[in-house]
Amino acid sequence: MSFTPYDRPVRAAFIGLGRIYDLNVRAYLDNPDVEVVALVDPSEERRAERAADWPGAQTFASASELAASGLHVDAVEALLPIPLHEEGVVELLGYGWHVNLQKPMANDLAAARRMVDAAAANDRLLRVMENYIFYEPLVKLKALATSGELGDISGYHMKMVGSGRGGWDVPASSYRWQLQQMREGRGILVFDDGWHKLATALWLFGPITEVRAWVGGTEVFPGVEVDAPTTIVWEHHNGIRGVWDITLAPDMYLRSDYYTNDERWEITGRSGYARVNRCTGRGIQQPSLEVYLDGQMRSYHALDDDWASSFRDSGRHWLRWLRTGEGPMLWSGEEAVDVLRFALAAYTSSEAGGIGVDPASLG
Repeated sequence: MSFTPYDRPVRAAFIGLGRIYDLNVRAYLDNPDVEVVALVDPSEERRAERAADWPGAQTFASASELAASGLHVDAVEALLPIPLHEEGVVELLGYGWHVNLQKPMANDLAAARRMVDAAAANDRLLRVMENYIFYEPLVKLKALATSGELGDISGYHMKMVGSGRGGWDVPASSYRWQLQQMREGRGILVFDDGWHKLATALWLFGPITEVRAWVGGTEVFPGVEVDAPTTIVWEHHNGIRGVWDITLAPDMYLRSDYYTNDERWEITGRSGYARVNRCTGRGIQQPSLEVYLDGQMRSYHALDDDWASSFRDSGRHWLRWLRTGEGPMLWSGEEAVDVLRFALAAYTSSEAGGIGVDPASLG
């Protein structure tokens, strides 16, 4: 597209002011690269609450109301429920606004393609935000993987335990959308939160040639099933293989300021290994990154391992990109389609009994 970086602060609007706003707003506070000019949400109560953060911003009940107001907007932070992404993003791009979209991008490839095509047709940018690739312990993990310090990487393992107790309050409206997603076969662990894990795999080691998966289910309430236990294995083009193990512990209490997931990453090279011990929650009470090499364990105590900081840094990257156009966008709409293909390949494999599926073969 014919994008020209802005030589002034970006005029931005928030579209959706729910729970996730509390994380995404951190990129905008005290940031000279942006001016927040509008807040949009159907809830009058939420508009009033969030307006305290931005006394100079105008508030609107809908994006169409904002567009009709004539207020100039360059880019929007689209914090919409997943089932509203396709129509919402096409609408926002049609108003001539660049869009920073929450993950998952879409439930299927047709919807994702329509959004990417709408960005091209309107000569606007579509970015699908991925905060995990800005989480400092994971950034350091990637640096270790590519530095050669651990030798050639031979394996990769992720473990996630979904806990049912602890964390912050989530509005009932958010769970209603998640229940709709579950009914459509897009579970909260494999697809919603899992988008982060699949994205980090692509970011760390590149394209995938084959995926094998066994997606399970555990009933947690009558008629409500969570998508665990689940195991997903895959191979990258470079031959590195990954494993992701998802377990559900509904009665386990996990200390967390956010969501109650216990997450871990470990890469093994020919000479040693490195592991990230936590992210969203505070399960393992050890340094967030440890490296074993030459018979010694090296611990990193001073990394910024507050999960919310990754939202701040991802958002700042986007706003700085709009000012400079320099470096990768992380992720573009096209790159996000690759994450979606990875997820859909896992579902396709599981439905067929765990056969190998090439993500590129889908759709």
